[in-house]
Amino acid sequence: MNVLWRTLLTIWRAKVMLRRKGAVPPTSVGRIRVRTLPTDIDLLGHMNNGRYGSLFDLGRFDLLIRTGMWDLVEEKGWYAVVASETITFRKSLQLWQRFTIESRLHGHDEKSVYLLHRAVVGGEVYAEMLVRARFLRKGGGIVPLDELFEALHRPDDLPPLEPWIAQWAAASALPSTKSPAPSVWR
Repeated sequence: MNVLWRTLLTIWRAKVMLRRKGAVPPTSVGRIRVRTLPTDIDLLGHMNNGRYGSLFDLGRFDLLIRTGMWDLVEEKGWYAVVASETITFRKSLQLWQRFTIESRLHGHDEKSVYLLHRAVVGGEVYAEMLVRARFLRKGGGIVPLDELFEALHRPDDLPPLEPWIAQWAAASALPSTKSPAPSVWR
């Protein structure tokens, strides 16, 4: 339940920042401060590995709202979904430890945008997650990224993807929702 309250608070704060300071460029690094709570901890006494994704969602919401993308996708009847993600852990976050979630749009390919999220303590990266997300229409179908950038009235000024990210996206992809995907173990 605490992630729900954190989400609502993050959305409220981001909307206040957008009203007060205006939209930030899509290439900005978003930063929000959080603390590891008792409900984030696993039996080993540090942040549960599954909680990172939920907390990194807060960074994604903050960034989407403050860039103005949130209101645009709502207005257009679009929504964002995570297609794949991978996380690397470096150090453990302990109970009550304060840290910063840093989030940045990293680039895109023909269908997806890529974001990086980091858990940072004192300028040091503790964990990093790469996320591949798509924008879909509520009526069905993928929103082409040229349409997204046109609707934002912004040029596509995201940097090109590094080759390893394109390779990761291809290697981690599951079949299309229109293709069969039987669960067969070898």
